Amino acid sequence: MSETLIRVEGVSKKFCRSLKKSLWYGLQDLGREMTGQRHGGNGELRPDEFWAVKDVSFELKRGECLGLIGRNGAGKTTLLRMLNGLIKPDTGRIEMRGRVGALIALGAGFNPILSGRENIKVNASVLGLSKREIDAKLKEVIDFAEIGEFIDSPVQSFSSGMQVRLGFAVAAALESDILLLDEVLAVGDAAFRVKCFNRIQEIIKRCAVIFVSHSMPHVTRVCSQLLLLHRGKCLTHGSKLGQVVERYHEIMDTAITPSVEGSGKVQITSVVVLNGQKKPCSTLVHGEPFSIVIQGQFADDKLIRTPKLLISISDQEDTNVAQVYELLGTLNADKKFTVRLDLKIALFNAGRYWLTVNILVGDKGELACVIRRAATFTVQHDYVGFAPIILPSTTEVISGDGPP
Repeated sequence: MSETLIRVEGVSKKFCRSLKKSLWYGLQDLGREMTGQRHGGNGELRPDEFWAVKDVSFELKRGECLGLIGRNGAGKTTLLRMLNGLIKPDTGRIEMRGRVGALIALGAGFNPILSGRENIKVNASVLGLSKREIDAKLKEVIDFAEIGEFIDSPVQSFSSGMQVRLGFAVAAALESDILLLDEVLAVGDAAFRVKCFNRIQEIIKRCAVIFVSHSMPHVTRVCSQLLLLHRGKCLTHGSKLGQVVERYHEIMDTAITPSVEGSGKVQITSVVVLNGQKKPCSTLVHGEPFSIVIQGQFADDKLIRTPKLLISISDQEDTNVAQVYELLGTLNADKKFTVRLDLKIALFNAGRYWLTVNILVGDKGELACVIRRAATFTVQHDYVGFAPIILPSTTEVISGDGPP
């Protein structure tokens, strides 16, 4: 069960930005191959060429799941296509052992004119399954995809979600030794994603899986190791998921300026995060107290009654993970104001978080001012699991048959 199924050694792939030159270079490479030379030359770049993947190496054993992460254009899909044999590497060596199943692009491998049932049989035949094996698997695939009433309709009439359902069901049910999955959970609904996660957990026990996703909770949920690609190169690779995810967030950070919206009756001039010592900081320690200080002023001298403060805290995927809601009481509108909120404990997992500050006024909750991504802070902690919030608990171990 521990044999190596995937071995990648110094693999590189280059592309050309110019269509005309790309066609000419293709003819040159074809001529080299016919004379026994290496496809793509000796690793040199010709005019207008660039490395989509450069000198990537890794090994994957049965029972392991590798998560490929990185920005768009980092080379993830190019690497998967080389692993699946769709394109040749220019340099390096790829060794794949066993039957390979892949879901690399939406609808890939499906004939749009054929029905869903016919496409299942064609894909299974390509993988080398006999007619008896295909008939035995057919019901399982249809039931998992949950498209029974449409299974005899042409695939070109399927929605994107239905195509993902059918593609994943085929790839997961045909008992491949190697499974390549590229953003398969980006389109499916929540219920289907749960089914996919459960099936991936089962599949990993008997094969090697490479999983590509931009969602860090997804990859950390199923992967035993991560490989971070950036501009075609491997920045870091290992089983310490937290360190790789932290590096991923570092390269994803861009200079994002706060955006201001609202009626303008209130202006927020400053948002600062304080640590437990009440000092401004950009880094918090998990489990320690922290504070948020907001300064602002009013656009006119009218009395503002019962203003409300709503602070949303989101992770780097812009998903809200926590909120703070406070009634501020009547404020004198001819003066500036400062509000400090003291929070007893930072319950966040390791990573970077953003604050969005909202001021609402009036009985109907008019949005007077909102600043999106008004401030940011990073939490230091050993990366635990895949949830953004870690709740404190008191644990008591009871031995024997005592009550829980």
